[in-house]
Amino acid sequence: MESTLPLDGVILHYELRGEGQPLLLLHGGTGCHADWAYAVREQFEREFRLIIPDVRGHGRSAVPDWTELPKTLTHRHCALDTLALLDHLGIERGKAIGVSMGGNILLHMATMQPERLEAIVIVSATPYFPEQARKVMAALPAPENQPASEWERMRRSHPHGDQQIRALWQWGHSLKDSYDDMNFTPADLAKIRARTLIVQGDRDFLYPVELSSEMYRAIPNSSLWIVPGGSHGPIFFDRAERFAQTALEFLRGSARSTLDIG
Repeated sequence: MESTLPLDGVILHYELRGEGQPLLLLHGGTGCHADWAYAVREQFEREFRLIIPDVRGHGRSAVPDWTELPKTLTHRHCALDTLALLDHLGIERGKAIGVSMGGNILLHMATMQPERLEAIVIVSATPYFPEQARKVMAALPAPENQPASEWERMRRSHPHGDQQIRALWQWGHSLKDSYDDMNFTPADLAKIRARTLIVQGDRDFLYPVELSSEMYRAIPNSSLWIVPGGSHGPIFFDRAERFAQTALEFLRGSARSTLDIG
């Protein structure tokens, strides 16, 4: 089932699939909820009731003024949107998986309202943007310099027109100057009460693996899985089965000792 939720400044689009305990799935930046089809979504659907939103400005989630999106799209705002969606659905407590931007949103949710999340899997997330990532963001091509293949790919995911796509690319570029939105200290991360699985590829071009190690040391009851040869977001396509198996084992468990990520 697909539906929308009007919030302050955004029409949030979301999809519900399956039955059982709620599991929130949050996609990455410039992606959309449909991306989870490439991470064997059906395996999670067999055991959980999936809540899969398009975060503000992405996919089918609309904002009143696309030109303002690069200024108003923050991980914190998206966390507040997502908490409002859980309130709307009557979900007091659940589990979640987030990749890249989605993982960053979960860090905000888990520190803002620690009691709302029982277990989380954060993939290719970061407590702050390192210089390595800022250089990549600064080098992103302007919309007029994006190849036709990228326009075609983005048009398949973002139905509100080219103005939406331009705004998302401009937002990605603007993150090079963002310092307040993602700025978690070890003391901040220590507030997280959810069992946490941190997943990162050892070839991530945005975030060095040391940042995942920092989060692992700071977040109580956390586990760390460094994926050999994995780049940014190493959970899709040929790696999806392995990720689903590991994530499901973690989400089913009640203690860190139940997880074998070998």
